[in-house]
Amino acid sequence: MLKAIIVDDEDKAIKSLSWELSNFNDEVEILATFSNPQKALDFIDKNKIDCLFLDIEMPTMDGFQFIEKLPRKDFAIVITTAYNEYAIKALKKEAIDYLLKPVDTDDLEQSLKKISKFAKRVSDVDTNVKFEKILFSFNQRLEEKKIIINADGRLIFLKPQEILCVESDGNYSSIHTTDNKKIVVTKKLKEVNHLLPDNQFFRIHNSYIINLNKVKEYYKTDGYVILEMNHKIPVSRQRKSEFLDKF
Repeated sequence: MLKAIIVDDEDKAIKSLSWELSNFNDEVEILATFSNPQKALDFIDKNKIDCLFLDIEMPTMDGFQFIEKLPRKDFAIVITTAYNEYAIKALKKEAIDYLLKPVDTDDLEQSLKKISKFAKRVSDVDTNVKFEKILFSFNQRLEEKKIIINADGRLIFLKPQEILCVESDGNYSSIHTTDNKKIVVTKKLKEVNHLLPDNQFFRIHNSYIINLNKVKEYYKTDGYVILEMNHKIPVSRQRKSEFLDKF
């Protein structure tokens, strides 16, 4: 069941929307209603909700200011307003829908369908996050820790020796493996570097991290290394001395 709260400075509007929602009491539970926006913010900070029905026109804090002050946004926001011109602005403020006052039952039913879909997505994300934490915790207890890469909606477990190098591509990075695969991840090179053991990997260039155990040759004059599978990687001048100290 969806857990909702209503924030509106007019008691009449709160009672009206509450009555409309009572037609869907098998789907939604009203946890609380607020005419004071600050008290609503305090409630949200301490309680888990699935949906917020929020009035725009409030004297002490309008709906848009309220959204800016939210401690988190892991729930659906539905704007309630008597003014149609707020609709586009409301949707840009991360609201999934808006309802014109007086609220129509059919419109409310459609909003509840959107809320249900949103709540399911949030639930799926929460489940995946919890599962990832379990896997990361388990990995820490292994004698030979693996490197866990999140890519394309899946977790990839790699042994350090399976990675040849990592190449930067702006906000993305490409991991090149010993079985000639390329894994693209939505992490900058600096972020990937934090996942790799320092004693085995070295950022040899602004655009490259290499596995030191995979170095076959180093060309001092031309400033590059050859890795296994003949990967040619440039060596930054600023990092040449530190690179040599690794051997």
